[in-house]
Amino acid sequence: MYLEEIIDDIQLENDKLECKSRLNREDVVGWLKTIAGFANASGGDFYIGVEDKTNKLIGFDRREADNERNYFNNQVNEHLTPRPQMKVSFVRYEIKNSERFIIRVQVFESLVKPIILKYKQIPSIFMRRDGYTNGATYEEIIEMSVKSKNSQYDILVSDIKYNPDKISMLRAFYAAHNDGQELKEKALRSMDFYNEEGYLLNGAILFLDDYKGKKTGVQCSVFSGFNKGTERIVTINRFNGNIISTITDTMEFVNQRMNHSLVKLADSRRNIDAYPQRALFEGIINAVAHRDYYLDGTRIQVDMFKDRLEISSPGGFYRGEKLGKTYDLSGIISKRRNELITDVLVACNVMEAAGTGFDKIVEEYKDANESHRPYIYSSSDHFTLVLPDLTYEEGVENSSVPALTFVPVPNGTNLDEKVLSFCYYQARKVTEIAEYLGVSDSTYLRKKVIGNLEKNGYLGKSKLSRAMFYKTVPEAVTLR
Repeated sequence: MYLEEIIDDIQLENDKLECKSRLNREDVVGWLKTIAGFANASGGDFYIGVEDKTNKLIGFDRREADNERNYFNNQVNEHLTPRPQMKVSFVRYEIKNSERFIIRVQVFESLVKPIILKYKQIPSIFMRRDGYTNGATYEEIIEMSVKSKNSQYDILVSDIKYNPDKISMLRAFYAAHNDGQELKEKALRSMDFYNEEGYLLNGAILFLDDYKGKKTGVQCSVFSGFNKGTERIVTINRFNGNIISTITDTMEFVNQRMNHSLVKLADSRRNIDAYPQRALFEGIINAVAHRDYYLDGTRIQVDMFKDRLEISSPGGFYRGEKLGKTYDLSGIISKRRNELITDVLVACNVMEAAGTGFDKIVEEYKDANESHRPYIYSSSDHFTLVLPDLTYEEGVENSSVPALTFVPVPNGTNLDEKVLSFCYYQARKVTEIAEYLGVSDSTYLRKKVIGNLEKNGYLGKSKLSRAMFYKTVPEAVTLR
């Protein structure tokens, strides 16, 4: 039998059709690139269990078909980002009174482009054209980005069906922050928690009780001193799970380890927490709501130092520029990166639709002196909120430069971290770097330190001023 005998109106000459008798386990990229290419173009149909060229049906028995489908989904989830929107179904037919199945994968044009195929840590972008799948040209990549219909990860449709029994933690969280009220199905539908066919959106998956993925990861650390580079790590915990559990675990981690003090008043005493509860909660909620969930392998970083708490969220300002250190938290205009996740948190009454979370943080610190004012800064791939420790009298130490963590520089020196931190916010001349380090403007500094950083891509040189400036290399340097 042949494909055209069981599929009505199929256009065998269409360049949106490709068949595979089996998924090649030895050449995963060979067929995954077709899926990515379809999604980056205008969609297409991919049949498994059908011989290429001849379209002869090879098929599977029921168990084999189920295994092949599971393998397909696992490989797509592991290697394609974001996951393309697809409909995977079995097509049943009979031959010699025995039932057989082929697998039909309908790949739709992606709302977010480009779809990236990442295999063995090497990212590639493919495009389907004229019946073949090839690497996308530079012009095609630019065009895909410009014409992308939607760039938000959380509102893409998944292939997981909604089950009301799997959001018990979300329901309890909602009730706890809404005077015991019940989270209604009508509210979930109004937020598009799931679509008309009952499939969850990506953001909804992150609230499921049994979510075990890495998209929600949080790393909490306590350092003995004022920075990461030279201080001992007292403790470090990593949390995974759904959004509700990571919020709860992070709050508990900080509350168990923060300092507390007493202030004697005329006729009473006042308890002081290192970090006001509302400011801490707002900071964590903000990081969860606005993190970039496209950035695989990243975590929200919560770092406790002797003088401050830093909450860093993967992803800079949404559709914004890199921001240097600023105390004007109230002046920051909130832009939603994750529409559904934000809607859920607003419904849970832990976030305001008007985006006034930073105002609450400012309010909590209104009686603090200049050295205890909260501030923020961002890079192209991280956004960081800094909450000063109100029990540490001296205020924030060395707050004019950020703490950086980065892949070790080849042939590096013990001055690398200080140079990169000093050059992060603005261009610096070599003489300024030398003065900051407290060393002489020597050949060693210019060649062995600054020259080596420039050679390895950590620093660049401006053609106009010849001043040294920080060059963002996401895989090499990240802001914490």
